[in-house]
This record gives sequence, C-alpha cells and structure tokens, in this order.
Amino acid sequence: MKTWKVAGLTILACAAGGAALGALAVYRGWYDVSATGSHTAPVHDLLDVAQTRSVQRRAARIEVPSLDEANRIRNGQELYRTHCVQCHGAPGIAPEPYALGLNPAPAALVATARDRPAADIFWIIRQGIKMTGMPAWRYRLKDEEIWDVVAFMRILPALSPDSYRQEAGGAAAPLPDAAAPTEEDRRLGDAAAGRDALQQYLCATCHVIPGVAGAKHHVGPTLAGIAERPYIAGTLPNTPANLQRWLREPGSIKPGSAMPDLGLSGQDARDIAAFLYTLPPAD
Repeated sequence: MKTWKVAGLTILACAAGGAALGALAVYRGWYDVSATGSHTAPVHDLLDVAQTRSVQRRAARIEVPSLDEANRIRNGQELYRTHCVQCHGAPGIAPEPYALGLNPAPAALVATARDRPAADIFWIIRQGIKMTGMPAWRYRLKDEEIWDVVAFMRILPALSPDSYRQEAGGAAAPLPDAAAPTEEDRRLGDAAAGRDALQQYLCATCHVIPGVAGAKHHVGPTLAGIAERPYIAGTLPNTPANLQRWLREPGSIKPGSAMPDLGLSGQDARDIAAFLYTLPPAD
C-alpha cells in the first residue's frame, strides 16, 4: 500500500510540475504563436486527438440520409465550388493565396472524405472548429445543403483534375508565366527556410513529410527519401533544378496532375527543394 501511495504522489508531483512549467512558458511568451511557425509535434498531436474525439462524440447520434442521388451530388459540387475550394482546394486546384498562410492549415478534403465518416463531416461543416478558421456553416447553409456537400465530398477522392473541372462546368485554367528571377531568387536554397515555407504552401496537408508536425496524409506520395529517387513525377531526372521546376509548374511537366500550381516564388522553390533533399528514407 505504501508503494502505491509513493507512486501516486510522484505522479501528482510530476503532473503539477509539468503544469507549472507549461504555465511559465505561456506567461513568459516562450511558445511561438506566429503563423509562420508550426506547432510542435506534441501540441499538434494533442489538438488532432482532441478534435477527432470531440467530433466523434458529438456526431455519434447523427442519422445519415441517402447521399447517392445525382441531384444532391451535383448541388453539393456547386456549393463546394462556391464556399469550400477557396480554402481547401480540389484535385489540381490550389487554395486561394489568403488560405495558404492559415495555421493550422486547411485540410485537404480528399483525405478528409476518405478517412472520416459522413456524420463527422456533416458535424464539422455545420458546427465549425475553434481556432482553425473553419466557420459554422449552420448559419449560412441549410442542413440539406450541408448534406449535399457531404454527398459531393464522398466522390471527391475519385475525381481527377479533369473530371473535377468537367463537373464544375469549366476548363483548365492556363498556367501563369513564371516570374522573372530576381537577385533575391538567385541566392542558394536554405533548408530551414524551406521547412517553414512548405508549411505555408500547405504541403503538409497532402504528403507524409518526416519531421514535420501533422504531415502524415497520403493524398500524394510520401516525400521521405526524395533525394534518392531517380525521377521526379515519373518523368524528370531528379536534379535540384528539375525539382524546383516541378514545384513551380507541375501542370506543365505532368498535364492532369493533381498537384496544383501554388504560385511559389523562385526562392521559395529553391528553399523547399533544399529541405526536401535532407529528408531521410521511409522506415
């Protein structure tokens, strides 16, 4: 009995010490709240688990209607194009520039549609998520319209960039001309700057990236060990110049690729390429 008391007191003392240290870190301003810096991996994982479990608990009793009607999917696609693609993007479509700097980054909804049940997605759209920029659409859309969006999201993972544009009734937008390099663009790539930059361009929402908090999604291929691959996008020899070109102009290298043109500057492409070449192979 005495051993259990000692163990209990030790655990309580450690917990109290951890809470005090956390409070001190917050009070002294040691934790970086800038949008240019990622959360630490423990903080990111804690928030992710808290969100997932909270949504599951609150969505458990939601009755899911039939989501297979063509009219419902068509209306959901139009609502998605009007309200969602600006922050979350779509196959081959980049989010708007103002969404690229959000932290935490808006989820790639291809992964969300594949990994979460329909009731969870409905609840998230309807209620929103605190401290993420995701609003509660219940004040802007009717419940039936939210279910229409959920219905469209269920087919989103199966859509290619061309099929998404056809569903949207539009054609592929022409690629913008690459910006002329500046003196600043000509400096060598900085791997540390590249690690920060890829967070801003939402790379972590689609790829597994070793050492980057939250980068565990398989929408696109893992970036682990990219330096050891002979080709980029299956077509270009793997050189720094070609990797930078792929980051800036994916559609010109592989037409129909789901990798969108994110509007990277020349220097951001150099920095991100420098960081990617430091990534270890997958375990």
